[in-house]
Amino acid sequence: MSETTASGDVDVVEEETHFTSASAHVHIWEIMVYNRDLQKIKEDISDVEKRLKNSRIENIPTYIKSFIFF
Repeated sequence: MSETTASGDVDVVEEETHFTSASAHVHIWEIMVYNRDLQKIKEDISDVEKRLKNSRIENIPTYIKSFIFF
């Protein structure tokens, strides 16, 4: 089902959606958690880049393995 808004945008929604305020809060919370995790990864990458630039990492392969989640 699609609806056209006054601005001409088309909203596509399922007829039987059960999207509540509670489910919206859950989705927002999940996005915030993922965003925090992504920010931490960006900071870690930046830290590695700075250390590599300053040659402060002595054993690079071991250091890089610490970031791999296998």
